[in-house]
Amino acid sequence: MSLAALRRAARETVSGLPREFWWLWTSTLVNRLGAFVSTFMALYLTLDRGYSATYAGLVASLYGLGGVVSSIGSGVLTDRIGRRPTLLIAQSSTAASVALLGFMHHPVAIAAVACLVGAASNASRPAVQAMMADIVRPEDRVRAFSLNYWAINLGFAISSMAAGFIAEVSYRAGFLLEAGMTAVCAVVVFLRLPESRPTAQATADGKEPAAAVGLGTVLRDGRFMSVVGLSFLVAVVFQQGSVGLPVAMGEAGFTPADYGTAIAVNGFLIVALQIPVTRLIEHRDAKRLLVVSSILAGYGFGLTAFAGSVGVFALTVCVWTLGEMINAPTQTGLVVRLSPVQGRGRYQGMYTLSWAVAALVAPLMSGFVIDRFGAEWLWGLCAVVGTGAAVGYGVLMRGLSANATAATEPSAAVAAPEVSAA
Repeated sequence: MSLAALRRAARETVSGLPREFWWLWTSTLVNRLGAFVSTFMALYLTLDRGYSATYAGLVASLYGLGGVVSSIGSGVLTDRIGRRPTLLIAQSSTAASVALLGFMHHPVAIAAVACLVGAASNASRPAVQAMMADIVRPEDRVRAFSLNYWAINLGFAISSMAAGFIAEVSYRAGFLLEAGMTAVCAVVVFLRLPESRPTAQATADGKEPAAAVGLGTVLRDGRFMSVVGLSFLVAVVFQQGSVGLPVAMGEAGFTPADYGTAIAVNGFLIVALQIPVTRLIEHRDAKRLLVVSSILAGYGFGLTAFAGSVGVFALTVCVWTLGEMINAPTQTGLVVRLSPVQGRGRYQGMYTLSWAVAALVAPLMSGFVIDRFGAEWLWGLCAVVGTGAAVGYGVLMRGLSANATAATEPSAAVAAPEVSAA
């Protein structure tokens, strides 16, 4: 491809998106650039503080538990008080709790504050996704979600490399630096992002507001809850890249450096290929994309059973990473399509919950299966789960048209987004 063609492709990828999206994208990138704590938390607790690996695992579980709890609460706040206030509360709380964690010494205090950090850091996700759905046109949403996902991985790749150098100087400096960068995100939101929550939607006659959307509405939405269930299955499979794969490689005699080399392929491919892949999938059938991504995820990990060298492990990472690049923007776009405008926060919160619960279940599942049956059974189970998710998506989305949510999208006269001065 010529340089001119590359430039044209880049312009087409970023063109047509509103200015507010780019400020939100910038906030996401800065936030992930400062994501040091999750990277070196285990090393901080075991090497710097001298705690056991069991205690470090407990703290990690409490961190995840905080995210599970905040997923629903943040979704409700996003709909009730607005996207912008929820983001400000979440990011300010994250900055304060991360800074506080760096000064905790008692094991109970560390565990409690780690749970608060997990809750606060996860609370911004439903608000970010709902705001993107509000400000981006339906035909551009897959591209917008993909660009946001790319920013997350770019920021995390850079912060992961920087975390090692920062830890050599001072772990506390890492906590304070993450707190400072999260505070910068809150400042960007405060100064540059207006509220985007749609006003009350009217009925067809234009006289009465539409019925309010509560958590009961979400739970009774059978098709959407099926999507949440399938998302949980896929998330459990993807989580094995960080929980099952290092354990299996360690038991097979590979070093931590070998695992680092193999898993680095994941971040490199996402940063290098997420935008080109988005151009290929942007206007394609979501059902086929989700079926293909589930199969790539399941069998990508399934092929790990046959890996005997770092190079082969890296090849399997390439397979399931392609599935990840297809799944992330497509699934988020599907959640928006199935969400009523007035309930986007709650729906996004329930979707976020599926990933938070998967982060808790995946370590337990992988450890149990590897200890009882061996790593080969874990990879075979991943293939089965991926196949089941693919079948589920195929059945669930049968008859779901591209305009399935046309009735829930607000018209300019009835439910235009609120615009408040920053």
